[in-house]
Amino acid sequence: MPKSLTPDQIYPRLFVAVQQSGLFDDSKTFVDLLPTASSKVINETYENECKQPGFDLNVFIQRFFVEDELPNASQIAPAQTAVDHIQALWSVLKREADVESTGSRLPLAHPYIVPGGRFNEIYYWDSYFTQLGLADSGEIGLVRSMVNNFSSMISDLGFIPNGNRTYFATRSQPPFFALMVELLASYEGDEIFTEYLPAMLREYAFWMQGADGLQSGEVHCRVVMTKWGALNRYWDDADTPRQESYREDVETAETSHRSHQDVFRDLRAGAESGWDFSSRWFNGQTLDSIATTSIVPVDLNALLVKVEQIIARASRLAGNHEVSDTFESAANQRSHIINHCFFNESMGVFTDVNWPSMQHRDAITLASAFPLFVGIASQYQADLVAKTLESLLLKPGGWMTTNNDSGQQWDAPNGWAPLQWIVFRGLGRYGFKDLANTGAWRWIANLDAVYAKHGKMLEKYDVIDVGNIPGGGEYAVQDGFGWTNGIYLSLRSALND
Repeated sequence: MPKSLTPDQIYPRLFVAVQQSGLFDDSKTFVDLLPTASSKVINETYENECKQPGFDLNVFIQRFFVEDELPNASQIAPAQTAVDHIQALWSVLKREADVESTGSRLPLAHPYIVPGGRFNEIYYWDSYFTQLGLADSGEIGLVRSMVNNFSSMISDLGFIPNGNRTYFATRSQPPFFALMVELLASYEGDEIFTEYLPAMLREYAFWMQGADGLQSGEVHCRVVMTKWGALNRYWDDADTPRQESYREDVETAETSHRSHQDVFRDLRAGAESGWDFSSRWFNGQTLDSIATTSIVPVDLNALLVKVEQIIARASRLAGNHEVSDTFESAANQRSHIINHCFFNESMGVFTDVNWPSMQHRDAITLASAFPLFVGIASQYQADLVAKTLESLLLKPGGWMTTNNDSGQQWDAPNGWAPLQWIVFRGLGRYGFKDLANTGAWRWIANLDAVYAKHGKMLEKYDVIDVGNIPGGGEYAVQDGFGWTNGIYLSLRSALND
């Protein structure tokens, strides 16, 4: 997978003209188009024609670009149940191995599942939750294919990008690759751990880049060094507007009264978090106050404990006990910091913390369940978290992401499939089986109600007004939908065990 140019590099002036024009309702449309001529021809023709009287940008784009075929969930026949609908959807969302692409897609050598709707590429953290459902459907070969694709991206790029698009290749997403390996090993045996150990180590090195040279209080990319040891934050290697949201990012920066580069970086880091966007990342009430890079997230660090534990196990199975001991020690150290610095007893939750003050933030979110999901909370902490989440975030249609209605899609009143799973597993791990089951059944009933009314599996759901089509965010709600399908199947199976 050679390093590929991004749309703004290929068509510098045309890119800006299109994205600032509002020609497309969704800025992602242009960067995903397929060219029908060489970039040299397109650029030269544009420069020759753009200043001529009567030049029509829309006609020019139609002349030199075509749309890629998007996954269309409505093309399948109506099914009586959501389960039957999902089983039929897998073929709609499946992409065979790519040939070399002339568009922005980074080709992948093995079949994979895309989320659906506007998302016609693989997404990193989405894929773990999709794989849970694929495994439940008996599609273990497809799970392995997707793990192989991610392993190849680590080999070629040094990390797993947000998705297989050139314009995503400056950031990652929550690091679930090691958990994908663990899932695959649960079906194919422990040799899977050693097979993918080099890839897990290399991805971990990406997240920890620069840590060895840092002193307390210093930062480098995704690493912050506390007096207790290293932690991680979300970051992006670029500080320009996201190409898939160019016009929106420029408008956000212009209203912020801050350095535009800082705003762009924080928007991009928010996208790396997967929670794009949530008031969780704000220092005020609106998106232009986003401060993602100044926040140390509890979910990312809890997840990295799990990554360190899986690498320790894989290294032990490979016979490298020194490496295993090193990663066990790293996991224990990070766990200690999380328990010491991220738990707010008075609020009854784990919170994110500000950098560099390490002061608790006041947002109550489902990220608090991640230390329970990975098993590093004490029973006392878990008791308080369960009580707080039940009181503030359990709604008629499942678990609400935060208790703040900001208009962003990762806030009230919305719930998201991956977080339903994290909470379900986290609560169950600490003995709150009834509460875990209640949240899961409410989520399933919500999805069933939406499916019965609209015939769709959506990317997110309104958990207060059950059966309602949700809103919020930068684009219309999407139908498909990979991780929703996966968690729906996995929760039903777990509840019926």
